[in-house]
Amino acid sequence: MKAKLIFASLFLSMAGLSAQTYQVPVSEQDEPMMKGKFEPTWSSLENYQVPEWFRNVKFGIWAHWGPQCVEGSGDWMARSMYMEGTREYEYHVKHYGHPSEVGFKDIIPLWKAENWEPDKLVAFYKKIGAQYFFALGNHHDNMDLWDSKYQPWNSVNMGPKKDILAGWEKAARKYGLYFGVSLHADHAWSWYEPSQRHDTKGPKKGIPYDGKLTKADGKGKWWEGYDPQDLYAQNHPLSENSWDNGMIHRQWAWGNGVCVPSQEYCTNFYNRTLDVINRYNPDLLYFDVTVAPFYPVSDAGLKIAAHFYNHNMATHKGKLEAVMFGKILDENQRKALVWDVERGAPNKIIDQPWQSCSCIGGWHYNTSIYEKNEYKSAAYVAKLLVDIVSKNGNLLLSVPLRADGTFDEKEEKILNEFGAWMNINKEAIYDTRPWVVFGEGPIAEEDIPLNAQGFNEGSYSQAGAKEIRFTQTPKYLYATVLAWPADGKVNIKSLAADSKLYEGKIRKVELLGYGKVDFVRTAEGLSVTLPAQPLNQIAPVLRIAK
Repeated sequence: MKAKLIFASLFLSMAGLSAQTYQVPVSEQDEPMMKGKFEPTWSSLENYQVPEWFRNVKFGIWAHWGPQCVEGSGDWMARSMYMEGTREYEYHVKHYGHPSEVGFKDIIPLWKAENWEPDKLVAFYKKIGAQYFFALGNHHDNMDLWDSKYQPWNSVNMGPKKDILAGWEKAARKYGLYFGVSLHADHAWSWYEPSQRHDTKGPKKGIPYDGKLTKADGKGKWWEGYDPQDLYAQNHPLSENSWDNGMIHRQWAWGNGVCVPSQEYCTNFYNRTLDVINRYNPDLLYFDVTVAPFYPVSDAGLKIAAHFYNHNMATHKGKLEAVMFGKILDENQRKALVWDVERGAPNKIIDQPWQSCSCIGGWHYNTSIYEKNEYKSAAYVAKLLVDIVSKNGNLLLSVPLRADGTFDEKEEKILNEFGAWMNINKEAIYDTRPWVVFGEGPIAEEDIPLNAQGFNEGSYSQAGAKEIRFTQTPKYLYATVLAWPADGKVNIKSLAADSKLYEGKIRKVELLGYGKVDFVRTAEGLSVTLPAQPLNQIAPVLRIAK
């Protein structure tokens, strides 16, 4: 008996050591986590299986759109407008006022979304090839774009006076696109810290910006009755080295001297996220985080994951159809969540399905990118898509919308050109799987490391006609040449006559959108002759049959 007691005591002690404890556990008082198959632990969440539909859809469109589009200064403007001397600060001061007098809260009413037609936009996205759609639920600016139960600063109470998520969801369901919501407000805590600053020179030197205002300060103002701290969340000390504008990137994973968020703040984000899940039943959830929201200081992220999976199973008769993304995941975490790589790709086939998120311009609408013609071309987007799909990934492409809810004519031209290419070549994208190797060519053979959560897509932008990517279905092998060769000749070394990669005979080679093309298979490769006139300005796709 004594030995049993000692063993039991030792077992409980070891169990206690292995169980994860959290510095800031959230409260479930207002939004209980749904019970079910999944619990908020890695050991439980690692039983997740990526739904087959996600492996098949390959391409999604994201409307990364909200009140930060008003000034046309690009992504993170609600942070940068409080950084003295930056382009965003200078623009804001010149056109709207000084941040001690006109803060981001005062920009929100100017966002009207007056020309926003979600039905028309989603129909267009489907037409150009999207099979899933993502809406922005909130950004780091901390404004909720729905009739939020837990955030008074929302798009129904102010700004457009519309439930943006409801509009997007209705359109996505109508056109048969899987519906996703991205939620970024967990980082407002540290992201908005510049709003606690002041000018260090000039006539406004030392006058505080509006980041510490309270509800009492709103008497007689347009925002009377609203508490700016519900938006800015700055009723806390600054993080270590907060005046260093780059420090936030080193503190993104809630370490390196960041001011630890309060239980009230973490719980508020948890409640808002469960409100979205319960009300809009998204198929996909995206967080701009390292691993999961507030991980590892809080259990909020794992509780959100468990609730999302259990809720999804309950709405799909016991079958799990949900996808939740995380960044900078280790091998075990990639079993529990789908790995998202921002503006980049690993240079190898990944066993688990994954996603790359990118944008044809900046994340939020940037007038400068429009004026300088700095959008990605249709060919660039297609290269990214083909490369990503060849490695078992999906591409989520953001199309920046102007404040009024429309994209500009340059974006439209790019998307139409890309859509025309997709319409002809989609069979090499949708429902495919990686081949034995993802590709060949100078870039394919390079070691191209990821930088933090990604940021290496520029390495793929110059891919030429020697760069080939492979996908397959049970019936065909597809070889996409990432540019049209000047001489009309393609040589695929991986398909040489003595290749161990493809030992069967090649009966037929067709160029999608054209028909049969001449080929010869030698010890040097499969040599294919393309038509003299390229079919488009993007890339030829070959369908190869045994």
